[in-house]
Amino acid sequence: MRAVVQRVTEAELTINGKMSRRMGGGLVVLVGIEESDGEGDVGWLSAKISKLRVFDDPQQVMNLSVLDTGGEVMIVSQFTLHASTRKGNRPSYIRAAKPPAAIPIYEKFISRMERDLGRSVITGEFGAHMQVRLINDGPVTIIIDTKIRE
Repeated sequence: MRAVVQRVTEAELTINGKMSRRMGGGLVVLVGIEESDGEGDVGWLSAKISKLRVFDDPQQVMNLSVLDTGGEVMIVSQFTLHASTRKGNRPSYIRAAKPPAAIPIYEKFISRMERDLGRSVITGEFGAHMQVRLINDGPVTIIIDTKIRE
């Protein structure tokens, strides 16, 4: 699994042209799933994101997590995170899991994040056309890949 995590002051999600949800401060998580991803990836990534210390403490040091701040979390599936651009100019998405494999992992990731956070998260709709509007705070953008755990 690969995730792009952005610290935001606000975000909104539109699905198939209809406003879905808005949120205040917290994290927007774009997540891509590949065929080899499983339960271990789901648990590791959820724990990493929920405890990621990217919010300022009173001394203006990034020392707090979304758990600490009570911020909101928006999770949006994004198969293009596994794009390969090695050959030519048209990206290949061969590494991205097909929906029958990806949807259960995506749903498990959402459930695990909700369990780790102790509250619900805002979600996109797998396979739908979505627009995410956000104000990146900092800007803080972190890329996390479960295949690179060093």
